[in-house]
Amino acid sequence: QVQLVESGGGLVQPGGSLGLSCVASGFTFSDSVMDWYRQAPGKQRELVARIMSEKDTYYTDSVKGRFTISRDNAKNTVFLQMNSLNFEDTAVYYCNTRTYGKGYWGQGTQVTVSS
Repeated sequence: QVQLVESGGGLVQPGGSLGLSCVASGFTFSDSVMDWYRQAPGKQRELVARIMSEKDTYYTDSVKGRFTISRDNAKNTVFLQMNSLNFEDTAVYYCNTRTYGKGYWGQGTQVTVSS
């Protein structure tokens, strides 16, 4: 059974940092592309960052230079380090992968940027 469990969200002031983690199980993590998505209130869910390997990553334009995606295949974990956070980064952040012919989502973790 594929499971994705996110953690690390919380409340942070503008300009602050947070680190998210997603622990995966039930599939071959090291062979899988891992994504972080987010969904802000009233908006569609959007892809934030993607990683295949440390040298093969993607970031949406609004987070380039501020967010870093990484993975630890020994721990079946993908990370999202978020720096210089601003109000527009407020959202529920979801871990995602596609395996066995379908997509899987974690339960999400709330990130709130507020002064």
